[in-house]
Amino acid sequence: MITIVLDNSGRIPLYQQLYEYIKEEIRSGRLTEGEKLPSSRVLAEHLKISRGTVDQAFAQLTEEGYIRSRDRSGFYVLRAERRFAGGVSPNLRHDGDDPPAEQRAPRYRYDLRSSGVDTEHFPFSVWSRLLRNVLTEKGGELLKASPPQGELVLREQLCRYLYQYRRVHALPEQIVVGAGTEYLLGLLIQLLGTQTVFAVEDPGYPRLNQILRNAGMQPRRIPVDGEGIRVDLLEASGADAVHVTPGHQFPTGVVLSAGRREQLLSWASAADNRFILEDDYVSEFRFSGRPVPALQGMGDPEKIVYFYTFAQSLAPSLRMAYMVLPMRLLQRWRERFSGYACSVPVFEQLTLARFMQEGYYERHLNRMKNLYKSRQQALAGVLQVPGITLGAMEGGLALMLSVDSLTLTGAPADTAQLTQLAEEAGIHLTDLSRYDHSEEPKPPRYLAGYGAYDEETLREAGKALLRAWRMNKPSINEEKDVL
Repeated sequence: MITIVLDNSGRIPLYQQLYEYIKEEIRSGRLTEGEKLPSSRVLAEHLKISRGTVDQAFAQLTEEGYIRSRDRSGFYVLRAERRFAGGVSPNLRHDGDDPPAEQRAPRYRYDLRSSGVDTEHFPFSVWSRLLRNVLTEKGGELLKASPPQGELVLREQLCRYLYQYRRVHALPEQIVVGAGTEYLLGLLIQLLGTQTVFAVEDPGYPRLNQILRNAGMQPRRIPVDGEGIRVDLLEASGADAVHVTPGHQFPTGVVLSAGRREQLLSWASAADNRFILEDDYVSEFRFSGRPVPALQGMGDPEKIVYFYTFAQSLAPSLRMAYMVLPMRLLQRWRERFSGYACSVPVFEQLTLARFMQEGYYERHLNRMKNLYKSRQQALAGVLQVPGITLGAMEGGLALMLSVDSLTLTGAPADTAQLTQLAEEAGIHLTDLSRYDHSEEPKPPRYLAGYGAYDEETLREAGKALLRAWRMNKPSINEEKDVL
């Protein structure tokens, strides 16, 4: 039971005192996630106050994301990443330019970081059973070093999956398993050599820029428009290799058009030393239209290095990724890196191989695709208002928002002002200007991730964001259909 000494002097409303007390109990952890609160009737009787006072305090806590009402069940404390007015979801894999966790401040009620993923629906029972089987059956074999390119049984499963679902042509000996795409990209850059001129999409993947800079290289930035990367500008850049995200461009979500795909493949074929680095992240989470095959299966596979990470499809903490090397690079790789140990533990590789072999991976992807589609629609349904233009919605884990503040609020506001309003409301968005190096003026643009929250929370977050931005109005006039 909640017991608080209330000040009846009238200086602070009773509901406000009760609200502040419960909020502090939640923030301090004394009221824990999932804990049920007393009913308003019981708590009112216990504290000798009106039920309306308790209802008002509960309404404020619900509005701010500290508690939630369940039909015919009562009010419950929300999980940590949603209840703290300062907190970052432990389910999130942070964007490349974000500072370490201990440096991030403030903490957020709604952390809509574009890298957020759902880990609550991860099939822990299945994974743990398969892991136990691997430990029991393999025993001491698990203590041996893994082959430099990864376990053969996993590479065989990856080949089957890639051909069936992504139309990627690969043999097990072409696959290199590693602890994340950043690690594999670093190896590939060494393999191609520092004399190679690299090009990247603009806006684009921030970690790649960091990896290239760390290698002493200055990438050529190639603009992206509504059809994907500008191949004509790529041709003029003098680049030898280009990193692209054709299935779901990061961060705009644009799918590389058929015409641009042909141009890009032609660009790669025009010179012997040219390569395409195809990052096929979130390719499974396509919500509408026909599946878009990988570039590697459409053009000359000797010109394309294919990358994939399990960070979004399974869990960020697994740190598993792989690349498919062209045969022409394979011998060079073995000469340079055959002495390296595979950076992914053997038991994790074998567990994933069984997870795929027994069909669990495919079922998990189908379930998550439907879940993420519903979450996207929930957030988009709130944010589809005059003044906000939503970007591509064919798939992915984040929505791109282009904001016309004059239409939305009746007053002009730049990116810094809109970001500040969102931050003050406890909402974190990804500002696209961090990834865009062009000098062309653009309206404020953001990524709003929907992977880490359920539909109801996303609707709450969307409404809170609109309220925050509409604070920019000369006079606040919130629309009933939003509130």
